[in-house]
Amino acid sequence: MLTKLANPSLFLRWSGAALPFVAAAAVLLLGLGLYMAWFTAPADYQQGETVRIMFLHVPAAWLALFFYALMAASALGTLVWRHPLADVSQKAAAPIGAAFTLICLVTGALWGKPMWGTYWVWDARLTSVLVLFLMYCGILALWRTIEDPGRAARAVSILTLVGFVNVPVVKFSVDWWNTLHQPASVLRLAGPAIHPSMLYPLLAMALAFTLIGIGLHLAGMRTEILRRRARTLAILEAERLDQQAA
Repeated sequence: MLTKLANPSLFLRWSGAALPFVAAAAVLLLGLGLYMAWFTAPADYQQGETVRIMFLHVPAAWLALFFYALMAASALGTLVWRHPLADVSQKAAAPIGAAFTLICLVTGALWGKPMWGTYWVWDARLTSVLVLFLMYCGILALWRTIEDPGRAARAVSILTLVGFVNVPVVKFSVDWWNTLHQPASVLRLAGPAIHPSMLYPLLAMALAFTLIGIGLHLAGMRTEILRRRARTLAILEAERLDQQAA
């Protein structure tokens, strides 16, 4: 099964069939989540209407970590198992993860201003998320620096695995250090500490964001596979023309 999934042509076929369903489910869930976030979730007794930023901020934060973890798994696939689609997956995931991290930072700043009186503080959670965004940017830059896909994939994989140490720092920073950022209120051993009237819209938005991310990732992988095929054909055509000229 894994051998078949490693076939780029098979991946193009099944991903092309799955994408319309993923996109449709993402649009429906996003519409439902936005409706619940704006019309059914109550305003917070302390934060007022600004609490609704949570329904964008928290899913974006989850997806920022998810896509870096996906990149780390793809890096192992490249370095250890030599999976032919691993570096394709990693390259497609990087800009998506960077976008979700940027959304997390921007919405966090907008949420922090009325709550903390400032857009930014250099506490552990905010700083580690900024480092995560810079790691994404560095990985994207490294992909563009090295022209050969094989060499680029190996270099990016090493950088990704080195940077993965920051992921648990982001996750547990509020537990390890005193920060202004509130601790986890959904993924807790004792169960969610958030009222169902806010929890259900948050979960709907999180699932919608996840489907959007998956859809973008599949589309990005398809684009990268086709781009590499076009590059290979161009090289072969150039070699053929050189042989004819000789």
